[in-house]
Amino acid sequence: MYAASSSVSAPPRQLRPQHAGGGPYLDPSHAAGAAFGSGRARRSPGLGGQPLSGRIDLSGPQGAQLRTAIAAVHRICPEFNPVQVLRRSGRSVLLVGSTGRSTAVAKCLLDHSPSWAERSRHEIATYRAFVRHRPPVRVPRLIAADPDNGTLVIERMPGRPAATQRHPVDSPPRADVRAALGAVCRVNLWRPPVGMFDMPLDYGKRIARYHELGLLTDRDLGDLQKLLHGLAHVQGQFCHGDALLSNILLSPAGPVLVDWDQAGWYLPGYDLATLWTVLGDAPGARRQISQYAQQAGPASRDAFLVNLMLVLTREIRTYETAVQRAMHDPAPTAPGAAESGEEQRLLLRRLHDDCALARRAVRAAVGTR
Repeated sequence: MYAASSSVSAPPRQLRPQHAGGGPYLDPSHAAGAAFGSGRARRSPGLGGQPLSGRIDLSGPQGAQLRTAIAAVHRICPEFNPVQVLRRSGRSVLLVGSTGRSTAVAKCLLDHSPSWAERSRHEIATYRAFVRHRPPVRVPRLIAADPDNGTLVIERMPGRPAATQRHPVDSPPRADVRAALGAVCRVNLWRPPVGMFDMPLDYGKRIARYHELGLLTDRDLGDLQKLLHGLAHVQGQFCHGDALLSNILLSPAGPVLVDWDQAGWYLPGYDLATLWTVLGDAPGARRQISQYAQQAGPASRDAFLVNLMLVLTREIRTYETAVQRAMHDPAPTAPGAAESGEEQRLLLRRLHDDCALARRAVRAAVGTR
């Protein structure tokens, strides 16, 4: 379904873990003091993250959008009976409904720009791949899909999100973090058939782009390119691609991962870097993540650091944009915009502190080469 197009591709076998050496690479001794300020962010995008609206309002311009979305769902799943709006943004809408005796969720794309249309097609392709090759974690069952119109219908899974915010304000319970981390690690150990998924992230282009935008310094550019050069032949790792706690539903039957629109092969540690980034108020969890990231040796450590710098830089860019937009438009239309300006500034300060910590770790890693 997807052809691998990078040297970071599906490995033929699992690498044997090796013990990493010491050093300031976000290891437990350094991560212990890495809990910076309290950051807040947008509400959960997962299937269980928002309270239900209780009704579908089909009046006005927004109602017209919903009618169009429902019509698109009925073309591929005529038995879908919409009941409630689960979540709505400028890019997509989630509708809860019934299909016979089962409950389903319909995800309908509203923003059909090329980038979001491609992400929708990618998510549909991922769910179709899961029909033939089940991942080692629970995922929603595919019911119907139309990649041309960005319409996806999946079963609604029971459970509560591991966090209701992108960057949880309070440290989640240890049991929740442990369950989420275990599920992500099982995904990362999975080896789907070669050619089923591609590599969603072009590391070289992303680093160059962030440098052009002034988000990375000349020193950052050089250091990351050196680490990336040393990782040219490292075997890839299958990742969820957006391993937020809000995309992990916890249920008695085990964790459920949702929102697979960025799944594929990455440098090892991408999902770990995402979890590390959003767990700014959970230093214990960060220590555990750092241990996982280093246990396969220096190459694993370097891949984690490259991923961490890119994830942190992306978050900084996202929330700086949200703050600037909120100054001109107080309506909550962007990630984090639903929070107060002060809350966004606190989050940005913590992200910048985290980025400085990661930058020092990158420079220390480069110094060993």
